[in-house]
Amino acid sequence: MADTQVAIVGGGPAGTLLAHLLESHGIESVVLERRSRDYVLGRIRAGVLEQGTVDLLAAHGLGDRIDREGLRHTGVNLAAGGRVIRIDLAARTGKAVTIYGQTQVQTDLYEARDAAGGAMVFEAEDVALHDLESDRPRLTYSVGCESTTFGADFVAGCDGSHGVCSSYLPAVRRYATDYPFGWLGILAATPPVCDELIYANHPNGFALCSMRSRQLSRYYLQCPMDTDLEEWPDDRFWDELRTRLPATVGDNLITGPSIERSITPLHSLVSEPMQVGRLHLAGDAAHVVPPTGAKGLNLAVSDVHYLSRALAAYYRDGSTGLLNAYSRTALSRVWNAVRFSWWMTQLMHRFPGDGDFGLRMQQTELDYLATSRAAQTAMAENYVGLPL
Repeated sequence: MADTQVAIVGGGPAGTLLAHLLESHGIESVVLERRSRDYVLGRIRAGVLEQGTVDLLAAHGLGDRIDREGLRHTGVNLAAGGRVIRIDLAARTGKAVTIYGQTQVQTDLYEARDAAGGAMVFEAEDVALHDLESDRPRLTYSVGCESTTFGADFVAGCDGSHGVCSSYLPAVRRYATDYPFGWLGILAATPPVCDELIYANHPNGFALCSMRSRQLSRYYLQCPMDTDLEEWPDDRFWDELRTRLPATVGDNLITGPSIERSITPLHSLVSEPMQVGRLHLAGDAAHVVPPTGAKGLNLAVSDVHYLSRALAAYYRDGSTGLLNAYSRTALSRVWNAVRFSWWMTQLMHRFPGDGDFGLRMQQTELDYLATSRAAQTAMAENYVGLPL
């Protein structure tokens, strides 16, 4: 393989979007993805896009399908104690969020990459990075029995929390916490129970009513991490979900057979710094947030926005200021999103050992949100996404 300007490890949304943004600046890149294309497109992931994410995708020619198929939500709901508190996102911020699944985003990105003739290598195994402190890093990988080496000016590590790139930052400091529960989730070909997302706080635990389209629903229940999926057939899931929702909501629940089921652990992780030498991390390779705040995919988008801007400046006039500041710039937004996701998780879940005091703190916070315009504005600003 010929050398390139930017080698991108990871062909998920972060890596493919970075390649697309670099292409718009005339910068060549090669994307290495460990999995097959079909596997990446089959992953069920996040579906809430911040206003800034939607605007950025549209500005780079990726907004047509979102306009046609995305569901624009101007509010979000918090349920507790039999009541529903609606946070009016549009009234508080003038912005909204859009429901558009990560699989759809990934499809759009792959189609754009294909149209541009961009280089992508799927099922790239044994990826290794070399000479990251030099002016010309090298990468090695294998596909089947064939090994390949090529050079690049820069390497972007977009290969997720289980990828190889983060291991090349030996001096990194990691801030992490594991939450003492997971999410039991199902996907069902049924109409959503509500036109907007509902986050529910219940004595039995948290529940979330979400969707991927007007005929595809995504539901979650807080569960112990040792939960066995086989012990949760569909009927039991639906019964428990209805229990955790206010009666005014649960009575409208339309059930059906699940088409996907999973248990998701909840973590918070931030690695500092996000760069060393010619290697820059983006997305889950550098940070992970619990899905409560709907920030994971959106943080990946903001990371690659900053990184593509920095690389464009370098190739335009040799400027290194934005590249040197990349980690600091990205982490400022990352930490805000981590804080918001942590706050939402604390507010809506039942934590073992919190007792009556923790419960009363949740109730008081929810009461404050129900009555305070300032509190609603703060939540809305974070939920729709802080400015890029």
